[in-house]
Order: sequence, then C-alpha cells, then structure tokens
Amino acid sequence: MLTTLDYAVIAIYLLGVAGFGILAGGKQRTTDDYFLGGRDLPWWAVCFSVVATETSTLTVIGIPAVAYLGNLTFLQLTFGYLLGRIVVSVLLLPRYYEGNLVTAYAFLGARFGDKMRATASFTFLVTRLLADGVRLFATAIPLKVIADEAGFSISYFEIIAVLGILTVLYTLIGGIKAVVWMDVVQMVVYIGGALWALIALLQAVPPDGWQQAADAGKTLIINTGSGEGFSAWITQPYVFITAVVGGAIFSMASHGTDQLIVQRLLTCRDLKDSQKALIGSGLLVMIQFALFLGVGVLLWLYYEGATLQELGLGRGDELFPRFIIEGLPAGVSGFILAGIIAAAMSTLSSSLNSLASSSMLDLYGLNTKRKLSEGQALRLSRGLTLFWGIIFIGFASLFQSQQNPVVELGLAIASFTYGGLLGAFLLGLLNKQAQQREALIAFLLTIVAMIFIIRGVWYGTEGWMFVFNPSEEVRSLYSLRSIGWPWYTVIGVVLLLSLGSLINLLPLGKKTNNITS
Repeated sequence: MLTTLDYAVIAIYLLGVAGFGILAGGKQRTTDDYFLGGRDLPWWAVCFSVVATETSTLTVIGIPAVAYLGNLTFLQLTFGYLLGRIVVSVLLLPRYYEGNLVTAYAFLGARFGDKMRATASFTFLVTRLLADGVRLFATAIPLKVIADEAGFSISYFEIIAVLGILTVLYTLIGGIKAVVWMDVVQMVVYIGGALWALIALLQAVPPDGWQQAADAGKTLIINTGSGEGFSAWITQPYVFITAVVGGAIFSMASHGTDQLIVQRLLTCRDLKDSQKALIGSGLLVMIQFALFLGVGVLLWLYYEGATLQELGLGRGDELFPRFIIEGLPAGVSGFILAGIIAAAMSTLSSSLNSLASSSMLDLYGLNTKRKLSEGQALRLSRGLTLFWGIIFIGFASLFQSQQNPVVELGLAIASFTYGGLLGAFLLGLLNKQAQQREALIAFLLTIVAMIFIIRGVWYGTEGWMFVFNPSEEVRSLYSLRSIGWPWYTVIGVVLLLSLGSLINLLPLGKKTNNITS
C-alpha cells in the first residue's frame, strides 16, 4: 500500500509540473515562438524531448513485461531505430531546413500541392488522437488501481481530467518551449524512477541471479531466426532481420514524417543541431530500452519466474506497477509513479502542441483567405490547443470499456498510416515525374490496402491465408499468426511507391509537375 508520503510526492509533482512549465515557456509573441520556440532551442534539450515524447506509460510499464514474459530480443529494434534516424537526418532534415518549413507536411505541399499536404495533415490528426488517447487512458489504469486499494472513490474520467487539465495548462500558456523543457524534466523523473527500481531489485535478487536468468534464456538479445524458415521471419517481430529492417523503416516514418517529432527537430538553431538531436535520441532510446528490459529480467528473478496466474495478475503490464506498490519504501513508490505520470504528460503535451500546429498551419492556413495579425494567430493557436485538450480528455475516457474494438485500433493505428506517409515523402524525393494526383490516389489506396493486410493476412497450419478479422476460435483452430508488426511500415512504403509510379504511367490526364526539390 502507498503511504501519505507517496501521495504527497505525486501531488507535489503534479502541481510543480504546471508551475514550472508555465515559467519555462516564457512569453509568446508570435506563432513562430509558440510552435517552434523561435527556432532557438539547444539540441540536447530537443534530444531529451524527442525521447520523452516517444516514451509513454505503455513503454514504462510494458517493456519490463516483455522481458519478464520473454527475453531481451526486443532490444534488436533499437538497432533499426538508430539506423532509421541516421537516414532521416541525411535524407529529410536537409529538405526541411532548406525550405525553412514550419511543419513536416509543408514539404508535401511544396512538392505535390495543398491537397496532399492537407490529406497528410488530417491523417496525422487522426493517428495522434487514436494512439495518444489510448496512452492517456493507460496512465489512468495504475492510478485507478492504487486509488481503489487506498479506499478512494475516483473514476477513470476524473483521473484523466486532472492529468489533462494540468497538461493543457502549461502547454496552452508556454507553447513548445514549455513542452520541450518539461519533457527534459519528465525524462529525468521517469528514468530516475526506473534506476531506483533497478537498484532496489538488484539488492533483492540472489547474487547469481543474472546467471540464473541467462540459463533460462532470459538474457538472449540476438535472435537470428536461422533454420526457422521464411514464415518465421515474417511473423515473428523480434527476429534480427525483421527487427532491424522493420525498426529502421518504422523509425524513418515516425521521426521523419510525423509532426509530433518533426516539430521538435525544427525548433533547433540549425540543421547540424537538429541532426545531433535526432541521432542522439536514437542512442538514448537504446539505453532507455535496455534499462526497462533489465528491470523486467530482475522482476522475473524477484518473483522467481512465477506466471501471471500464480501472481494473481491478468496482464503483464501489471507486473511493474505491482512491484512499485509492494516492493519499494515509502516515498520511492510515489516518485516512480510520478515518473509514470511524467511519461504520459510528456506525450500528451507534445501531441497537443503538434495537433494545434498542424491544424493551424496545414489546415486553417490553407483553407482561409483571412489574414490574421500575429496576436490573432497566437490566440487562435492557443484556442486550438485548448480544443484538442478537451477532445483528448473526452476521447481517452471512451476507452473505459476494454471490449471496445477501437482500443486495438488505437494501439496499432501507426501501422496503418506510417507506411503511406513515409511512402509519400519518398515518392516526392525519388520520383521526379510524380505529381499530386498520383500521390493522393496511391496514398488512399495504400491506407485501404494496409487495413486488409493487417487485419486479414495470416499464417497458420494451412499456410498463408486471408481471413478478415477472424474470431479467437478461428485463430486457435488454425494457429494463426499475423505478419510481424515491424513489416507493416515496410509494406506500406513499397505499396505506395509502386502504386504511385504505376499510376504515373497511366494516361489519366495532362501532367503538370510541381516543385521537385
């Protein structure tokens, strides 16, 4: 059970976050200040912000569960993540800085036209709303469990509302500067909490514990998949080739085409700083994942390899929160729970500011002829931040029903869209003949095709088969396995490039190329 000290630590953290965030943001005079921090933020702070932004509660409580239930092969993904960021820093970032762009999708507007820019921006808005709505709700789960055990009557909505309001407060007032500097603080908090838990676990497990884990296969990092055949490579996400290639392409999409990350990279002082921030974030993520995976292995030793059923748990995500509550001294539990909250608030604040920037610059700016003064534009930008904050709070509350199928969609939504987005960027760079018509048709067809591929293509005892959204009984009967998720973005990219190039060859009307630089 948590103590009064733990609750005090959490309360002080929540109040401190709002206050410090407002102070860190300073005074905003223009939309350039509000969305890009005047393009004057230090690269190391942006680097920390990128890592904190892509780290959610699902990462903090989910990665230890991966190691507890499996091994360390998840770490192979980080090799691909780093490789993908290096490619983005060389291929895409120079284009963003050469054009002095304000959003990632402004590149598509310059290359293809405003319709492609607006379509990509709208896709981003839907992606972030679904994915980060789930993440916000996931943060409320351990807090609700703790509140119930302590005898407090509090609903998921009330927890979500408190977290949402505090995050909206400093994001609305302080803009991207507040978001970035609070990301730095929040990363220190959740990494500090993980280190504290790691030290506590090291003291609690046997001296030869790591050898025991190695003997049980828990410390395996590289899984070559040799001798397992093509189907294993395609359906197992943590085979080396799948993890590295799929992870690299996924990272290129998430860090080269997603406004959530690109916006941070555009706040750097110049291209060189932006490249250092991006590549540095890849190294930090590698260290961070190794830390959380190490916690998972130590939890396996701490609980002596007990199954979830033996521990009375329904999900692996409950393992780390359980240890936080039961295995740590007073005050420390509160600090680590504050770290879990920090991961959620970091992701939410980043989403709010990037949603507002994309709405303001990619959609409103393209669909109105009204000329706004800097003051009017800034007020509208803050209004959009508030609007998206309200939407997030209401939307995250809808996930209270675990049977709601949109939960699964929210968790996997990036797989449906990232391939198409990255493919559109690469089509513009690699195919100088492609124009807006081809890009739009190929993008929409790719999104539809990915829905059928992700939900309908399976491998089982009867070989490869197409069964759209099969029931649990059918999956069990044929031992169905879906394509490993790291391949989804790869497939999406290949589809869009192929479709875009093919449509370009068809006589569908007069061609007038847009800017190709």
